[in-house]
Amino acid sequence: MAKLRVTQTRSARDKGAKQRGTIRALGFKRIGHTVVHEDKPQIRGMINSVSHLVEVEELKS
Repeated sequence: MAKLRVTQTRSARDKGAKQRGTIRALGFKRIGHTVVHEDKPQIRGMINSVSHLVEVEELKS
């Protein structure tokens, strides 16, 4: 299964509790932090809801 490398590029500070929660659920700790997730519909939905705060790169496994 493919993997996604996701990097937080912008702050979620003034974006509301829901988006801050999504950023934390994805595993981010700070701006510039990168996490790797399996490419699943649930993760894609979370990324889609905070797409203006993150950058996504698909990794071949």
